[in-house]
Parts: sequence; C-alpha cells; structure tokens
Amino acid sequence: MAYKGRYTIKNKDKYLGDPSKVIYRSLWERNAFRWCEGTPRVKKWNSEEIVIPYKCKTDNKIHRYFIDLLVELSNGDIILVEIKPKKQTVPPKNPKRKTRKYLNEVTTYIKNTSKWEAAQRFADHKGWKFQVWTEDTLKNLGIKLLKS
Repeated sequence: MAYKGRYTIKNKDKYLGDPSKVIYRSLWERNAFRWCEGTPRVKKWNSEEIVIPYKCKTDNKIHRYFIDLLVELSNGDIILVEIKPKKQTVPPKNPKRKTRKYLNEVTTYIKNTSKWEAAQRFADHKGWKFQVWTEDTLKNLGIKLLKS
C-alpha cells in the first residue's frame, strides 16, 4: 500500500523552500523528514524543491526528476537524496519466463538509473553529493521504519 500525505514542518527555520507544500510519498520519506527536523547535524533541508532534467533510456525523452531530499549538514556538506526500497536499486533477477512483473521491474530500474546518473552529474557540477537511501541506510541513521 502506498502512503502519501502533507507533512507539517515543525522547524520552519530549517526548511529551505515553501513549508506549506511538503508532501511525503512514502512512510520512509516521512520518517526521513522527521529525522532532518530533529537531527542537530542537519542545518537545512528541503523536499522536492530541486528539479533535474534527465533523458530516460526507456523512451529517449527528457523528463523532470524531483529529488526527494536536499540535506545541508552542519559541516557544510550538501547531499541530494533519493529514498528507494533496496530491491529497486539493483537490477531485477532474470527469470526463466519474462513475465509482465519482470518487465515492469526492468523498466523501473532503467528509469531510476537514468535519474540517478543525471542527479550524480548535477551534484558533481555543484560540488555536492548524491546518495540513494534504502531501508538499510535509514536504519543505520537511526530512522525508525515503523508506520506511525
């Protein structure tokens, strides 16, 4: 089941952008937002305020990629973050039969890698970092993955 909702910013001084338009598209994103607000190491942050054009390898068209998070740390590092399930960050296993599910997984993986390559180039150009956070990353940061 997909979760989506409006996130209420508690620390408006930390948020870069319009605090009235913050949407989470998964519980992992919502919990990452809470982490950004509550972690002293995070100086500033925003969600989906940076848009990166990218050419998708599935259709060779230009699309827009809305980065999940921009996190500015107290040490000056700026990190662009995409939050994804670990299974979407690796190529799907090649089954004996090419099912519709498998083809959808391949397409999703190709779209994701197209986005991430563009985000990496964008971050490199700015002197920033780009990271894909999975459930493992969130756990290592101490972000609870519970539903509430």
